[in-house]
Amino acid sequence: MGYKQAKKNILIALQNGDYQHEIRDDCIEKNLLQTGQISANDVMNIILKSCGTDHESSPHYQISTIDVNIIKKDGWYIKFYFIDDGEDAWFISVHQ
Repeated sequence: MGYKQAKKNILIALQNGDYQHEIRDDCIEKNLLQTGQISANDVMNIILKSCGTDHESSPHYQISTIDVNIIKKDGWYIKFYFIDDGEDAWFISVHQ
């Protein structure tokens, strides 16, 4: 999935509240969305301002068939992926 489709899908997921957080006990402080220190609307606004040059992707660290999307914008690092053709959105981290 390319940047434009990933951006569209993650914005829809955030707007609808259709997202989950990957459980990583040693890294919870790296997911400010999960801890409530940043809202879904705030994350949406950061992503809305992003463009293709702010995006990269790499294989998931445990499941190499899943592409992880990384958006770096305005000092923010937002890392997420999708399961089931973009329907299940999962955040790994949202932090500065």
